[in-house]
Amino acid sequence: MEKISLITTGGTIASKETANGMLASGALTGHELASLCELPSDIEVKVVDLFQISSMSMSFEKMQQLQSAIQKELEDPEVTGIVVTHGTDTLEETAYFLDITSKDQRPIVLTGSQRSPQEVGTDVYSNLRNSILCAASDLIRDVGVVVVFNERIYSAKYVKKVHASNLQGFESFGYGYLGIIDNDVVSIYQKPLHRECYDIQNRIPRVDIIKCHTGADGLFIDAAVANGAKGIVLEGVGRGQVTPVMVTSIQAAIDKGITIIMTTSAEEGKVYPAYDYEGSAFDLKQRGVILGADYDSKKARIKLAVMLASENPIDETFFKY
Repeated sequence: MEKISLITTGGTIASKETANGMLASGALTGHELASLCELPSDIEVKVVDLFQISSMSMSFEKMQQLQSAIQKELEDPEVTGIVVTHGTDTLEETAYFLDITSKDQRPIVLTGSQRSPQEVGTDVYSNLRNSILCAASDLIRDVGVVVVFNERIYSAKYVKKVHASNLQGFESFGYGYLGIIDNDVVSIYQKPLHRECYDIQNRIPRVDIIKCHTGADGLFIDAAVANGAKGIVLEGVGRGQVTPVMVTSIQAAIDKGITIIMTTSAEEGKVYPAYDYEGSAFDLKQRGVILGADYDSKKARIKLAVMLASENPIDETFFKY
């Protein structure tokens, strides 16, 4: 019999309706959540009730606590895989954090729901059941952390919440999903070619995301520097451009030793030095900005923060894969 550890952290998947008709996110304990679901009878499920929090209460500190809880469960050689239930709003960030800090080859699956357990047409039960089946499958071994949602299996690096409420809440633009779970059968059609893992040595530092738009200046860059940011992720436009008036603040931050990564707000494509003008990717690269390839700003922030805490030298090669 396969043995799965189900670690619960809260979110809509563990929510209850309040007296005023709103939802109390994370109100259900892990055992309460598991008792509501028709879990596969041929798989042993151990419930670890870690957090009862909303998605936006997740932090680097709690991600590290979750990672430690996962590693504790994986100390048991009989454990086949891990399922983590999580709020959907920050699920993609936690999934990627776990992906680059977990060395074990056994499956680690994150899931959540767009509707509460009490709502008509809820996706709680199907997402949880499918995640357990996925975590018990040899096909997911050494794939890295995956997200299971609406019968689809996504790689942690590229998965993204794309709808605020629809049951098809997650996608991987440009790359697609890895496989599906159909009638309790797990099928995989593609796998990531590269895995990477970093050992966190120090406290994870502050890393801020700053979005570029017409008329943007250096205000938020200066504020990030003043408030102790050790890294900044710029979400530029197109191939990785910012406004010329941001450049002075960018250069000042680099001169102070702050690592800056350039990403793009475009859903597909890579940052690339295609143009030569002040504020272009080419110009910023010459100044010391690291081009973040096809990483979105949230994933780039997670990776930069982990790498800074692991004392790894950082250059563009670390954003190649």
